[in-house]
Amino acid sequence: MALKHDLFVIADEVYREFVYDGAEAISVLSLPGLEQHAVLIDSVSKRYSMCGARIGCMVSKNAELMATALKFAQARLSPPTYEQIAAEAALATPASYFEAVNAEYRARRDTLVSRLNAMAGVFCPTPRGAFYAVAELPVDDAEAFCRWMLTDFSFDGATVMMAPAAGFYAERALGKHQVRLAYVLKQAALERAMDVLEQGLAAYPGRTA
Repeated sequence: MALKHDLFVIADEVYREFVYDGAEAISVLSLPGLEQHAVLIDSVSKRYSMCGARIGCMVSKNAELMATALKFAQARLSPPTYEQIAAEAALATPASYFEAVNAEYRARRDTLVSRLNAMAGVFCPTPRGAFYAVAELPVDDAEAFCRWMLTDFSFDGATVMMAPAAGFYAERALGKHQVRLAYVLKQAALERAMDVLEQGLAAYPGRTA
């Protein structure tokens, strides 16, 4: 399709170290035939937990594309100096770091998914990468539910912030009853968040099941 219509395939590969259960991250740059049409986007923000550090790269084997991108890059302000220094130092991170982080995220994922699927009317497939999960909830409208959790509900002084999943679909209706949750909290905090969510679902006026 890309070659037929002379399209570029732009792949965000910032989560390539965060794959689980034997899955393997395959880079768009390794796909045969796409050498002049593949563009890889990467960032230090997820890989090294440097949230807010807007430092990354764009990689392509298309020399003309890269020359044009460089012109735009040179016309923009650069990231702060300290972020550049930290990003450079992060490149020396040993593989053992990613092994430990991968194991931790996998454990958090398992906690989140098992707790969600134990709730009545909730379904959450097991993600095989990154650190987000999408769950189907028994609610009339996920966006309304997310808003209600923040404005009208609390349990033991806490609530849960989630992202309505409709915005992640080309057809918003597909995500009408779904939310996206990030399992970036420690295990104890995730367990508490699931307690709060379960209570919120039970109290929500728009529950459908």
